[in-house]
Amino acid sequence: MPIFVILIVVSLSFYAFYKMKYFRSNRPIEKRWISSKSSIALGLFILFFAFNQFVLHHTTVSIVVGIIFMLVGGGSIWAGYKAYKYYLPLAIQEAEDLNK
Repeated sequence: MPIFVILIVVSLSFYAFYKMKYFRSNRPIEKRWISSKSSIALGLFILFFAFNQFVLHHTTVSIVVGIIFMLVGGGSIWAGYKAYKYYLPLAIQEAEDLNK
């Protein structure tokens, strides 16, 4: 389906965007916060790729690979979200301290 291709390209673009922001940032906590967002984007990329595998191919190998990709992508999204929630207040505090 073309919707999964569009979602794959968009999530990969967000991953590349956040990785570029990661390398340009000088603040350590902000880098971890941006890295968590890139982890979410990478997890979405893998998850959408797995859904695309389910839609396009109906072989046993494709289904097994799709399930593995779903687990890896979901784990990456979950870990990235937990890190995002943890580092967000710290990044805000770091930015406020730097502006003072």
